Amino acid sequence: MTPGTPSPPGTALRDRLRAALKTAMKARDRGAVSALRSALSAIDNAEAVDAGQSKAGAVEDSAVGLGAAEARRRDLTEADIVAVVRREVDERRTAASEYDNLGHVQRRDQLTAEANTLAALL
Repeated sequence: MTPGTPSPPGTALRDRLRAALKTAMKARDRGAVSALRSALSAIDNAEAVDAGQSKAGAVEDSAVGLGAAEARRRDLTEADIVAVVRREVDERRTAASEYDNLGHVQRRDQLTAEANTLAALL
């Protein structure tokens, strides 16, 4: 599936991003791979547990056993994931505009292409 290909109805955005990443990797499209990996990482980071929620305590009060100390990740809704990807698109477009003002046309074009790759999947 390429970024311009419509996805089947009901396909989650994260699944579309992963499918597009595989396609971009096979096509050796470095810009698209970079943008898609970055968006997937941003989603993973948004799911991370807030560091302020974990408390250090005495060793004898610690959980015991494999995975006992694991914190449950946040569950993002589809709307949350869309918002994360939109922020990624907006950040790239803002940076592209700044590079354009500085006269760095090649970097502007690269960021614009990455933003378009992500926007096509929204």
